[in-house]
Amino acid sequence: MASPLRVAFAGTPEFAAVALRAIHAAGFPVPLVLSQPDRPAGRGLKLQPSPVKQFALDQNIPVQQPRSLRLDGKYPEDAAAARQALLDAAPDVLVVAAYGLILPAWVLGLPPRGGLNIHGSLLPRWRGAAPIHRAIEAGDTVTGITLMQMDTGLDTGPMLLSATEPIHPDDSTANLHDRLAALGARLVVQGLQAPSLHPRPQPDEGVTYAHKVDKAEAAVDWSLPVAVIERRVRAFDPFPGAVFQGAGETVKLWRAAVAPGEGPPGTVLASGPGRCVVACGQGALELLELQRPGGRRGPATAFLAAHPLPVGTRLA
Repeated sequence: MASPLRVAFAGTPEFAAVALRAIHAAGFPVPLVLSQPDRPAGRGLKLQPSPVKQFALDQNIPVQQPRSLRLDGKYPEDAAAARQALLDAAPDVLVVAAYGLILPAWVLGLPPRGGLNIHGSLLPRWRGAAPIHRAIEAGDTVTGITLMQMDTGLDTGPMLLSATEPIHPDDSTANLHDRLAALGARLVVQGLQAPSLHPRPQPDEGVTYAHKVDKAEAAVDWSLPVAVIERRVRAFDPFPGAVFQGAGETVKLWRAAVAPGEGPPGTVLASGPGRCVVACGQGALELLELQRPGGRRGPATAFLAAHPLPVGTRLA
């Protein structure tokens, strides 16, 4: 019986950690993990390990955290150390999931079976950094996971396996992320256990790009149609969170629903005990879950009880 593949792993957030846990649980030796450098987090802004690094530490798996993997880049010493660690680990394959660094050709060429990427969309739709956010924002009704053989392009490599996942009308990025993370974990284990896989080139038609979400996109543009705003609210949960100016402060809008009504965009059309309906470019939006600066997210009823938004108020 053949020995299980030695699987090096490159990833950073929880989406990737779910896959790493599944690979480890399936019995594949993981000789090395690559993850992004620790980032400040929490009220004290202390450096925190990524979910991938934390799992690796818990399992006594060696970790490398290069700032770059380009041997001729800004941090050549980091890249050289990572290269030596990969050579010493001698993996059969490198699995990549939401790593966050560009992988040069030398990385992909080092393991005999190259690199496998767990991508959160049905390629070639939503190549790039934020496929889950952009699928919800665009109003897609289905998405999925693609297991892809990596090349040096941006999510352009041949496809090995794929699985679909419906997008429900109330899905946020947060809960769709969790379902896709679990699906990706199952798919990569299936791929690693398969005796052979047959790569299929991505079609030339249907290519879209999921550009990284910027904090500047968080501001609610009340002039847009209500359906677009409602999708953006769900797409930007948990990051960066939709925001508007009301009651003299910046308010985060975490949940909303399409409602009847029309008027000048940004105008409060209906306001009562625990209810606030705001006009959009087309239609109106009922605010359901809000968060004050420094406060916790919660039902709009609590916010409106302390900070009413009377009919006629213009929200910025």
